[in-house]
Parts: sequence; structure tokens; C-alpha cells
Amino acid sequence: MITTAIDRGLSAELAEDLAATALTLAKRFAAGATMWSIAPSWEPHALHIAVEFVHPVIMGKRALPAVALTGPDLVDLVRVSVRPGDIVVAIAGADHAQVRSVMRRAPAWGATTIWIGSGDPPAAAMADHVLWLDDPDPRVSATGGFVLFYHLLWELTHVCFEHPGLLKPQRCDDEVCVTCSDEGRLGEVVSAAADGQARVRTARGVEGVITTLLDPVAPGELVLVHAGMAISRVGDDDDAGVAEIRAAGPSDRDDEEREGVS
Repeated sequence: MITTAIDRGLSAELAEDLAATALTLAKRFAAGATMWSIAPSWEPHALHIAVEFVHPVIMGKRALPAVALTGPDLVDLVRVSVRPGDIVVAIAGADHAQVRSVMRRAPAWGATTIWIGSGDPPAAAMADHVLWLDDPDPRVSATGGFVLFYHLLWELTHVCFEHPGLLKPQRCDDEVCVTCSDEGRLGEVVSAAADGQARVRTARGVEGVITTLLDPVAPGELVLVHAGMAISRVGDDDDAGVAEIRAAGPSDRDDEEREGVS
């Protein structure tokens, strides 16, 4: 018989993380999000969590849009699937290269991220929510711990739906200087031109960005955008830089903008 960390019960910290994650899920679903699940090493988990949300087992509970993405080119699959305001859930180890790339790029796509796994954890800011079992046993994925996570997430998300006042974005009616308030935003280059301009995908959509400080830039590169200009590159190993951008989080104003275009 395998004994895992989950058999010893959820810690208070993990229980709090699950509750916070469920509230985020409920807010995103209420705003029209679709959940995209990936689990490159354990594809049945990606399928299971999608089924969990789209086929409610309790009468009267709403079905939530959820799709499992499987295949060899997950970064490309997620890139073409997600839209601003969507959710990406990954079930994977912290060292999986494709999952790390998805998590790194997700802020540029406007996606909220949840990373479920076990063993050595990723940096907390590598995803919006990290739900981790502190257990080095490689068999954890087959013991039911991950399944318990997303069963609890499903149940808690529906609990949050019972409190609709919590799901509305807080509105900011104060006058704000657009330039001064434009913190560094992560962008992914879509296409570049020879005149110091590029089409860059950000959480607000695809926009024109001045790239003269960085030229040449190439499709797929991550850049930091400030006031309509790409001011620095974000490398594949720059987890700290992406973490700082993610720590700022999607603003309520951005949520309102996404609702306006949905």
C-alpha cells in the first residue's frame, strides 16, 4: 500500500490555497472563461479535470466550459486555444519544459494559470496558483491526490457561485493617468516589421508596439511592454522577471475590459 502526503490530510496552508484558487475559478467562469487543461506526462489527468467541470454529477449544478489539450506541441496548442480571461490548468512536475513555457507565456495571453503537482515545487509566482503535494514519490500521480485536488476545486467553485457578490470585479472610478499606470506588461511577439514596429500579443489582445530599443525581434519572443514600447526582452530562463510581472496580477480594470469585449 502506498502512503502519500495526501493521506496525512491537507495542511491549513494548502486548504487556504485551494479555497483561493476556487474563488479565482468562479470569478473567471462568471466572466465567461473557458478552462484548458494540460498534463503532458499524465494525459488522463487533463481529460479527467475537464470532464469534472463540464459534466456535473450533482443535479442542478451548472456545466462549465472545460477542454483537455493533448499532443506533442502543447505550447502551440495552448497559444491558439486561449483567449484573454481564460484559465489554464497544468498537472505536471516542476521541471517539465513545455509546462514551464506555457506558464511563462500565459500572462501575455491573458490567461489565469493553476499548476498542480508534487515533489520539488516551482517558484510560487510561476503560476497564479500553485497547488503542490510535498511528496517526492514519483507514483503520486497514480494515488488519487491530484484527483482529490480537482474534485475539491470543482466543489468549492460551485460554493463560490452561491455568493455572486464575490464574483463581480471591483470597479475603479478614479481618474488614472494611462501612461503612468501602464506597468510593465508581458507580450509575445506575433510578427515584426522592418520599421521598428511589431504586432505583440498581450493580455489586452494583439496590439502595435514600438520595438526600436530591441530590434530585431522575432515571433515567439517575450518582451516587456511599457507605454506602447517594448523596453526589454524576457528570456526563456527569466523566471524571476515573469514572476514580477505576474505578481502585479490582472487588474479589475482589465477584467472590465475583457467583459466588455466578450
